[in-house]
Amino acid sequence: MSHFLPALGALLEPKIFVLILICSFAGIVFGAIPGLSGGMGVSLLLPLTFGMDTITGFAMMLSMWVGGVSGGFISATLIGIPGAPSSIATCYDAYPMSQRGETSRALSIGIFGSFFGTAVSIIIAAIVCPYVAKLAISLGPWEYFSLCLCALMLVSSLSRGNIFKALLSALLGMFFAMIGTSVMDGVFRFTFGTTYLKAGVDMVPMMLGTFAVAQIAMDYAKGRQELPQSNAKIKGVGLNLKDFTQNIVVIIKSFLIGLWIGFLPGMGSGISNMIAYGQAKSGHKEADQFGKGHPGGIWASEVSNNASVGGALIPMITLGIPGDGTTALLMTALMVHGLQPGPMFITSQPKLVYVIFACVLLSAIVVVLMQTLGIRWFPAMLKIPYHYLFGVILIICIAGAFASQNNIITIFAAIVFGAIGILLNYFDLPNAPMILTFVLGSKIEEYFRKGISYTDKGIMPFITRPVSLLFLVLAVLSVLWPMVKPYIKKKQKAE
Repeated sequence: MSHFLPALGALLEPKIFVLILICSFAGIVFGAIPGLSGGMGVSLLLPLTFGMDTITGFAMMLSMWVGGVSGGFISATLIGIPGAPSSIATCYDAYPMSQRGETSRALSIGIFGSFFGTAVSIIIAAIVCPYVAKLAISLGPWEYFSLCLCALMLVSSLSRGNIFKALLSALLGMFFAMIGTSVMDGVFRFTFGTTYLKAGVDMVPMMLGTFAVAQIAMDYAKGRQELPQSNAKIKGVGLNLKDFTQNIVVIIKSFLIGLWIGFLPGMGSGISNMIAYGQAKSGHKEADQFGKGHPGGIWASEVSNNASVGGALIPMITLGIPGDGTTALLMTALMVHGLQPGPMFITSQPKLVYVIFACVLLSAIVVVLMQTLGIRWFPAMLKIPYHYLFGVILIICIAGAFASQNNIITIFAAIVFGAIGILLNYFDLPNAPMILTFVLGSKIEEYFRKGISYTDKGIMPFITRPVSLLFLVLAVLSVLWPMVKPYIKKKQKAE
């Protein structure tokens, strides 16, 4: 609390608070429009924060993120198309509820479910992070190598599609991470004789290309230029206390699922809302009503996807491992500002850490007020001419890539990574393993080589140290389980 109040005071300065208001609203719009997302908004803001102080830059990105995760339920409710992957499960019940004339009620559940998930998860993150950081300080390079490897295997095993495709994506990210100068001995690798690659692949053009350029190009190619229009009539807030109390078990269960999946490296809200929805449906006495406009389905999806926000920040701050794609962008911003997230971050930069917590909580309050007061104008957001934004977003990407190093080569790098993002989508390769491996690639190599050089026992300490062995076993199991699971199910069906 001693750090939280000064952090909140810093965010309430007029300039920063106005930026929070603007970026929260922009995040809601980005989340509401299918094809855009809060993550894309954060990637566009990233290069704009280079010339700002750290607190101002993070206030903008965090408020954009919170607004984006929350705003996805708007289009899911009004037109049955999720504004972001975090609201896919919301469509199943919110749109049928809207079609039968309960649009206000469906939107209100989304508003307050999103607020509950974000606010409570960030409070828990603020309480838990100092203890996790203290535990992390006692770990050595052996444990950190095994932890990073476990994170990569987890994100690969839980990604959509074939696990071998996810592992291929992770290997691609490792290759990009190895380009440039070796972190231990200064040897040039995979530079292909050009000086532009000796410093390695810059994170900013990679993130801009993968998140924004590729998405815009695919949306344009698929003809996503006009959105269906909603004729729903919205009158006031159609939520009462009974809606909350009747679904309290679903809310608590979905919150815990979202918080835990957010904590797992590389998972995020895109997965948590689907898992929480499935759990809510399977254990509910009215399971047959799910998919037909049941309020429990909306609570489950929106509480869980927003709970992932607080969960994803815990590993980023305490371990230096991004919880999802957006926290990977936030880690990139920290590194650009000369800061290194990890076990010592919360002790060396306590003010900034609590600014992050306070900003997420303040943004959640701002977003819930904006959405509650502006609920009648939600259909107007979907009338924004989406195709007019294509050129604006591409120009921001090009300018941001150039600003990262003041070098025209970074523009070509953003275009190349945009093409790589399109190819990943074409071949159904998830981009999350590639991005996470790229962020952690240099750390994995550094921890492995330090672990070997610190003793004369070679790789044995990675196996003989209990915590390191535990992470390695989890990594192996996370890879083997998706392969074994179909055979187990097949055998059970046969029996």
